[in-house]
Amino acid sequence: MTGVVDLETSLQKQSQRKTRLWKKVGLWSGGVLILLLAIVLIGGNLFLSRGLPKTTGEIELAGLTAPVQVIRDSSGVPHIKAENEKDLFIAQGYIQAQDRLFQMDLSRRQASGRLSEVIGEATVNNDKFFRTLGLRRAAEASYEQYSESGKDVLGWFADGVNLYMDELQESNKWPIEFTLLGYKPEPWIPVDSLTIGKYMAHDLGGHWENQAFRQYLLQNFPEEKAYDLFPTYPEQGPYIIAKNELDIEKSFAHAVIPHEFNGSNNWVVSGEKTVSGKPLLADDPHLSLATPSIWYQMHLEAPEVNVSGVIFAGIPGIILGHNDHIAWGVTNTGPDVQDLYIEKRNPKNKNEFLYMDNWQEATVINEPIKIKDGQTIDYQVTITRHGPILSEFAAELGSNTALSLRWTAHDPSAELEAVLNMNKAKNWEEFEIALEKFETPAQNFVFASADGTIAYKGNGKIPIRKGNGLIPVPGWNDEHEWTGYIPFDELPRVVNPKEGFISTANNKVISDDYPYHISNHWAQPYRQLRIQEVLSKKDQLTVEDMQALQMDQKNLQAQEFVPKFLAALEGVSDEQQKQALDILEKWDFVDSKDSAAPVIFNIWMTKVPEVLFTEHIPEETLKLFQGQKPVVDEMLRKALRGDSGPWIKEAGGIEKVLVDSLSLAINESIENQGKNLEKWEWGEFHQVRFNHPLSSVSPLQYLFNSEGGIPVGGSSVTVQAAAFTKEGTVNHGASWRFVIDVADLSTGYHLVGPGQSGHVKSKWYDDQMKDWVEGIYHQTKTVNPEGDRLTLVPS
Repeated sequence: MTGVVDLETSLQKQSQRKTRLWKKVGLWSGGVLILLLAIVLIGGNLFLSRGLPKTTGEIELAGLTAPVQVIRDSSGVPHIKAENEKDLFIAQGYIQAQDRLFQMDLSRRQASGRLSEVIGEATVNNDKFFRTLGLRRAAEASYEQYSESGKDVLGWFADGVNLYMDELQESNKWPIEFTLLGYKPEPWIPVDSLTIGKYMAHDLGGHWENQAFRQYLLQNFPEEKAYDLFPTYPEQGPYIIAKNELDIEKSFAHAVIPHEFNGSNNWVVSGEKTVSGKPLLADDPHLSLATPSIWYQMHLEAPEVNVSGVIFAGIPGIILGHNDHIAWGVTNTGPDVQDLYIEKRNPKNKNEFLYMDNWQEATVINEPIKIKDGQTIDYQVTITRHGPILSEFAAELGSNTALSLRWTAHDPSAELEAVLNMNKAKNWEEFEIALEKFETPAQNFVFASADGTIAYKGNGKIPIRKGNGLIPVPGWNDEHEWTGYIPFDELPRVVNPKEGFISTANNKVISDDYPYHISNHWAQPYRQLRIQEVLSKKDQLTVEDMQALQMDQKNLQAQEFVPKFLAALEGVSDEQQKQALDILEKWDFVDSKDSAAPVIFNIWMTKVPEVLFTEHIPEETLKLFQGQKPVVDEMLRKALRGDSGPWIKEAGGIEKVLVDSLSLAINESIENQGKNLEKWEWGEFHQVRFNHPLSSVSPLQYLFNSEGGIPVGGSSVTVQAAAFTKEGTVNHGASWRFVIDVADLSTGYHLVGPGQSGHVKSKWYDDQMKDWVEGIYHQTKTVNPEGDRLTLVPS
């Protein structure tokens, strides 16, 4: 027994010694791994940080004639003060490049159709589309429209960008995005800035896609069903292209369509309705939400200009904001400035098209597309008398019928000239004169000045046409040619109205008594109705009231439809649907992130068109239906009045459409948030994410995207605009929020989500993300700003 005990004891001791040894080995190995991980993290952090721009001290710059002061305030807003405008714009180009160089390069590549050079084959169709659209060709033609002073500004700005790139070339401390993609940007030239400007004209739309969609309807459905999805019925029967002549579905399957909700809110209030006795102005353009922001906030000061606001990265000047005398903001007018023309091709010569009984030679431009790690693609763009053939950018369809695009933005224009003059305007008269050169995109400008004037102008180049702009028109005769443009002096205009305020939210601009056609497409009216409701009911308004209104979450679409839906579904028997309707009945119609009712209503409204259209219209073609929401609203209104159109009838009638769509909404939400409807929260589904363009490549999202989604209230129809994807991601809304009381034009209140800088290690990369959700504005002072001080000196 003793021997056995001794053996057991020996084995136990041996086992304990091994265990201690393995623990030591494990601890040693774990320590080594932790040390290696720490080294990697520290090294990675140092590598990422090395590209941060210098924001204090002194930098020598060639080309400057005198020192320039650059103060970055606590929100990262650069305040640039120069002794002359040459130095001012050199510094503006340099500072923009410090914070946003990768974004600037990506923007010019996107608009020029040159992404494939650095991305690869995945972006070839994107490049083909933009080569066909011809934004860069239009920018090149526009350059000659500029005055010598305008060309000087573009050149000085480009010099500043290139000076920063020269520094990076020497130090090899390029922003990490260039390292990851394995390329270095080319020198900046003036046309690059103009090309980005033309891209914004594309992003703010012109409705060619709606014309293509309605042509698809006419080709594939009976007239009654086709016209049911028109914004209005055409006065005369349209020309119908047979599907075998032109396949809309295939022609535009890869078209780059601007976001349906590209719009904005703005308003201006007379001093008669404010505490200060001077006007208040508010503006919040609704564009894509991303990292970095589409906007870059700056303050520019020289002897003849002192202007503060925002600009698109890659462009000089300040496009929206204020100076010492005035303030202004814009929303998208959304006019019909694009027409698709049906072109008849010569069967014997593919580059000839019929016009007035003669074959006319089209212009053919070679646009070779280079592909990273691949062969260059030979690509050609064919341009008729009306514009580029748009229907064949993705594929040769072998048809003698094609669609060309006529668009105001293809014409040479000098918007930057207008911006520079706006920056220096001192009153409404000077500002309106400056607007004459702002031709595209057409915008609703609101204005306020220190002298108490408030004003509005629906500004831009809007064509006069013989037709109604609803569908593609024959291009082989002169019956559908544009006959001119709405005269500048006859564009919609309001100065000091008796109501004491002016507001716009992409709504219909003017009554049908107006002698000119502006558009067939307007945003749903709910944002404008809510803004007018608030402004008309209250006097003694303040900056805080304007900020609160920009963050307002009252859903007037729900207020209109929920009572009607409840009445229509009064006899519903399904228990979950009854519970959902009970929740809606108690709702105050506020899209609060903590409430269940917004989940039910907003997702329900997305399921109505799904019930009506999904089985009948391909998904890619539905993307062309940019005016879908107002059309569906009107279909529901009619059906609820007992006048159902063919789509609702064929889906089983209004009650069945509502039941089926509600069922889809509930089932989807149960998957996301469980079976207890009372515990659902809008913010659990509806979350904002400012995604970086490279974050779609895993695992780069962990590097560039700051965190997961942040719950947020509002929706696409509330003043606090927050449009969402099918997955609930809020990716579109107020890209910049701005409020100012012109009683103190030295102080503006801003929000630029997620932040000012494009550098992932910058303290200003995402510091405004939560502020954007909560509506916390930062003040920007144009007098004695404080912060990091950098001096740019002549070399």
